[in-house]
Amino acid sequence: MAKLTLNHLSKDFGTGRSAVSNVSLTIREGGFLALLGPSGCGKTTVLRMIAGFEQPTDGAILLGERLLADAATSVPPERRNMAMVFQSYALWPHMSVAENVGYPLKVRGIGGEKRRRIVGDALASVRLEEFAERRPADLSGGQRQRVALARCLVTEPDVVLLDEPLANLDRHLRQEMEETFREFHRRSGATMIYVTHDQAEAMALATDVAVMSEGRLLQAAPPEEIYARPEGKLVGGLIGQGSILSLAWPQEASRQADWTQVRGLHGLRPSPDMPLADVLVRPQDVVISGEGLDAVVETVVFEGERYALGLKLADGQGLRAFTRRSASPGDHVRVVIRSAWRL
Repeated sequence: MAKLTLNHLSKDFGTGRSAVSNVSLTIREGGFLALLGPSGCGKTTVLRMIAGFEQPTDGAILLGERLLADAATSVPPERRNMAMVFQSYALWPHMSVAENVGYPLKVRGIGGEKRRRIVGDALASVRLEEFAERRPADLSGGQRQRVALARCLVTEPDVVLLDEPLANLDRHLRQEMEETFREFHRRSGATMIYVTHDQAEAMALATDVAVMSEGRLLQAAPPEEIYARPEGKLVGGLIGQGSILSLAWPQEASRQADWTQVRGLHGLRPSPDMPLADVLVRPQDVVISGEGLDAVVETVVFEGERYALGLKLADGQGLRAFTRRSASPGDHVRVVIRSAWRL
């Protein structure tokens, strides 16, 4: 296996606006990259170019030193040693589970006891040995997704591509399948690229997250870094349900601020030395307190283990906060902002 490199990758379908524009990424060998962004941002187009289903308009895709595609050439999908897991599972309805899993081996001419052994090991790895003779129609959504993963395992791919594979599952099954994906990644050792619009999925699964918007790559970093230190207003707004305040901020000041600094900056007029800046505040860093900034509760949503509050500060700017105590719209409260990050 080798690292996968996207070098200034672009795709234009002739609509006047590029679906993907100048995306450069290096996915390390054995890494797990989540391509995160809203619908229509270009993430699935990137995945399809990596798979070989679309050819780049510009740029190149390399696996190690091997050129997979550029604007002039493209290695066919079947010669890239990649496997793809679709949102729709893409299982043959007339075949049994074992036949679905073993089909790639059949295409390669592998049969008999060797094929049965490989298929048995793959089904065991996703805990489906007992379902080998069933048809896909007899399985739950989560079980069908496991069949698709087992089918990937038998081919021993260098790269596994996953296109929103949990979108059709309910919340309970999604959590269960997240653990299956982590185990699959550990067992296979393959490089994995996972397309999703769900930032919680991306954070829970990936070793690296790449955030896209309108065909462009905004930031790529490990989940902890992209959560704590997002670059730009779009990334800050996409990740972590944060609020973005506009504050006068000293040009030479650190990008991280605690409550003492935020309290001193709030309400200051901007100046040449302190221009307005977009400042990200996470809801878990907003504390309802007996002191702090005046705010009015606008919305209250009970989330089971906590309440999510929508607040409006005295200057009209909005904040989100989490609390264990109930509140009502119209309540006057005071808040302390423990930490803030200048975007």
